Amino acid sequence: MQSKPQLAAAMLRDIAHEGLRPCKYLVADCLYGHSPTCVDAVDACLGLTALVAIPSATRCWLQRPQTQDKTYTYQGAARAKRIVMDPDSEPSLVAPVAARLPASRWYRRKVSEGTKGPIEYNFARQRVTLCKDGLPDRTVWLGTQRPFDAEPAYAYAMSHAPARPPLRTLVWLSGLRWAVEQCFAEGKTELGMDHYEVRKYAGWHHHMLTTMRAHFCLWHLKLHLGKKSPRPHGVAVADVVGSGVTLADVQSGRCPQVSRLAAAAPSQSLSGT
Repeated sequence: MQSKPQLAAAMLRDIAHEGLRPCKYLVADCLYGHSPTCVDAVDACLGLTALVAIPSATRCWLQRPQTQDKTYTYQGAARAKRIVMDPDSEPSLVAPVAARLPASRWYRRKVSEGTKGPIEYNFARQRVTLCKDGLPDRTVWLGTQRPFDAEPAYAYAMSHAPARPPLRTLVWLSGLRWAVEQCFAEGKTELGMDHYEVRKYAGWHHHMLTTMRAHFCLWHLKLHLGKKSPRPHGVAVADVVGSGVTLADVQSGRCPQVSRLAAAAPSQSLSGT
């Protein structure tokens, strides 16, 4: 029996081995960021920009330390061990690294639109070298997110993006995982995603695909039509369909198309039927 990170690592290795790149971005929660095997598999997928959550106990260096091989004798045999040259160069936890960032390094950005308005956080990024078994490992971007609270709860993630990626890309990726989790939650509660009775992969895959397509269809209708039709008979009119009305507009009342059609409903004829 394999764990979730092991299964994910196997899938990523297959993608890298076959030279496939079915997606451009990858996001994962802390369960996968805590797995060295899974992180190594992400590195093997060239051209993939990843943002993987990591625990606050992750250790790193702001400057990559120099290392050297130290030879010693054990049970009559010569051995070598790689060590950090400066013994005082101890790695720090990512939590204090983020806490020490000056105010000028933090940026207020909107992640998504919520039912009560935009969802915004403070974001910062810092180039760090991760620590693995006491030695410097990969150099990544440390992305930190914190809400506007008196005692904010920090969230940390690492990205393998090269050079200097746009901050808006990391902000967008930080909110993308919530959308994926929302898809599964709504698929299970509304569409029976977890109500399958199959024993083979083909049947399970068909059920998952059908559920997700149904979920997409329902959200597409909700975004374009709102919760209710402005017509008494519940059928949407042509002026609303394809008008670009967003869910945030409908929920906040900023929906002039629906308000206008509702006010003029008795005098207009039904179109598009």
